[in-house]
Amino acid sequence: MVQFNFHAKSIDGKELKGVREAENEYQLARALRQEGFILARADRGGRTRLKFSFLTARAASLKDKIFFCKNLQVMITAGISLPRAIGILAEQSSRGSFSKILGRVKDDLTKGDSFSGALGKYPETFSDFFRSMAKVGEETGTLGNVLAITAGQMEKDYALKSKIKGALVYPAVILTAMIGIGILMLATVVPQLAATFEELKIDLPVTTQFIIKLGKFAESYWWAVLIFVVAIVILVSRLIKTQQGKKIFDDAMLKFPAISSIVRNVNSAYTLRNLSALIGAGVSLPRALVITSDTVSNCNYTAALLNIESRVKKGEKFSEAIADYLHLYPATMIQMIAVGEETGETSNILIKLAEFYENEVDEQTKNFAAVVEPMLMIVIGAAVGFFAISMIQPMYSMMDAV
Repeated sequence: MVQFNFHAKSIDGKELKGVREAENEYQLARALRQEGFILARADRGGRTRLKFSFLTARAASLKDKIFFCKNLQVMITAGISLPRAIGILAEQSSRGSFSKILGRVKDDLTKGDSFSGALGKYPETFSDFFRSMAKVGEETGTLGNVLAITAGQMEKDYALKSKIKGALVYPAVILTAMIGIGILMLATVVPQLAATFEELKIDLPVTTQFIIKLGKFAESYWWAVLIFVVAIVILVSRLIKTQQGKKIFDDAMLKFPAISSIVRNVNSAYTLRNLSALIGAGVSLPRALVITSDTVSNCNYTAALLNIESRVKKGEKFSEAIADYLHLYPATMIQMIAVGEETGETSNILIKLAEFYENEVDEQTKNFAAVVEPMLMIVIGAAVGFFAISMIQPMYSMMDAV
C-alpha cells in the first residue's frame, strides 16, 4: 500500500483533501468515486502527478478502442494468448500513444499482472466500464464473450454520439454563416451608406445611428472583433470544462425546448444499456450504478446515479430510488424497471428499454433540422429586418422630403 496526498472534487463543487492509502492511483480514484468525488490530483513520494497525463488523455479515440476490443475478442476466441494478441494489436495501431500503452499492458501481462489490473494503470484510456467488464470476463473465464458485449456497447455509444454531432452541424453552420455575413456587411456596406447619409445631412433614427457606429467600429477595428469572437469561443469552451460551468450548461440543455428531449433520451439510453451489460455480466447493482455514472454526459444524471447507488446500498429498491428523478428519467422507464425487479428480468428489460430510447434519439436527430430551422429563420429574419429597416428608413425620409 502507498500513501497519497490527494485533492478531489464532487459534482456539486465540494472539495476533499487528505492522505489515504491505496495500491495505486486507480484504486484511490475508484474509492473516491464511490464516495461521489473525482480525483483531481495525487501526490506520491513527493512528486505531484496529475490524474490526466498527456500520454493517456488523448491516447485513443472511441473508434480505436472499438477496433482493439473487436479484434482482441476474435484473437482470443481463435486461441491466441492474451499477451501475444495485445502485442499484435499494439503493432497494428496507427496511433502512437495508444500503441505504447498497449505495449506496456502486454509487458505487465507477461510479468504476471491480470488483464483488468494492467488496464487499471491507464484509467483515462480504458474506462471503468471497460475495466469492470474485463475483470468479469477474467473471473468467469468468458473474456471473449465479454469483449464482444463490450465492443457492442462501445459501437452503440459511438453511433449515438455520431447522430448527435450530425444533428448539430446544420444549426452550427447557419449561425456561423450569419455571424460572418453580419460582420462583413458592417465592415463594408454600412460605412458606404453612412458616407451617403452624411453628405445629404439627413437626421438619422437612433437605430440607424447605432448600426453606423457599429459599422465604423467594425471597419476600423475588424481585427479586434475577430479577436473578441475567438476569445468568447475559447472562454465558453473553458468554462464548460469547469464544474460550475458544466452544471450551468447541462441545466440549460435540460430546459432548452428543441434539445431537452434528446438529452433525456440519450442519457436514459446510456444508463439503461450500460446497466444492462454490467448486471448481465454479474456486476452488482451498486457497483454498476457507479460505473454507469461515468458514462452519462450530463452531470445531473451523474449526481442522480451516485445518489441512487447510495440508497440501493442501504437496501432500497432500484425502482423506488430512481422514482425520485422523474424530471430526468421517463415514468415509463421507471415502471418497467419495477416490473423487471418483480419478474427477475431486470437485465433483459433494461436492454429492451435502451433500444427503444436509442430509436427515439434516432428519430429525433433526423427531425432536429426541421425543428430548429424555423427558430433559426426567426432569428435571422429579425436580424435582417432590424438592419433593413434601420438603413432604409432614412432613404424613405429623404424621398418624402423631396
